[in-house]
Amino acid sequence: MKATLTLLFCAWTCGALAADELPKTLMTTRGKLLVSEDFAPPLAPVTGKPVGFASGFTGWRYNAGPAGGKSGQWKTTDGCFTGIESPAANHPATASFGFQFTDAIIQCEVRLNDVPDEGRKYRSLFAKATDVKDYVIALSIGPGGLFLTPYDADRINPATKQREKGTTSRVLTPVKLNEWHTVVLEIKGNEVVGTLDGKSTTLSNPLIRVAKHSIMLGAGTEASFRHLRVWEALPNPDWAAAKAALQAASKP
Repeated sequence: MKATLTLLFCAWTCGALAADELPKTLMTTRGKLLVSEDFAPPLAPVTGKPVGFASGFTGWRYNAGPAGGKSGQWKTTDGCFTGIESPAANHPATASFGFQFTDAIIQCEVRLNDVPDEGRKYRSLFAKATDVKDYVIALSIGPGGLFLTPYDADRINPATKQREKGTTSRVLTPVKLNEWHTVVLEIKGNEVVGTLDGKSTTLSNPLIRVAKHSIMLGAGTEASFRHLRVWEALPNPDWAAAKAALQAASKP
């Protein structure tokens, strides 16, 4: 199930916004604010011992050392959390925020930075929700728009030992370099809605409803994140009608 529609959106300022100024959501409504991260150094430290794929810890895990190696490098500057892919490894920089949840609204402002590619193939960024074993859902953004991809708990790649990806849902819209864009990922039950600058797509998959243990951010070539917010996701009484409209709009 997938579709797109226009969704009114507004950017975050440094402080909290009044209720009537919050960006609109489609599938859910905001409950309690669970995470508010403005990337002002130092980031909240890791506590607990990592267990399995991405569980057993809270706070941030990321590479803050010199550039190079498979894991890339992350920097915090002026409220921006910037991931830099290692040119030699051609591997996205990844950072995980240990945080246990099932349903949530994840919001962030993102930017694809216009820097020399130095042989790296892709300009992209992503936010993934993970459980104790692997990825559950991925929202990725590149120059062509937003891509929402589920993972399959029953299909494992024999080479990587990781879950295979399912069918991707897309918002095809130009994403300019060096400009901030607002992204929201709504997760509730077995459904998700991804929104980029007011344009949304949705899909469903049984794996989405599992307990999740972290939010992973990633940057290909170089990308920045700011104003990360996570809310409790509550039911939206208008979702049934909105979903029907989305399904109708997606038909040829």
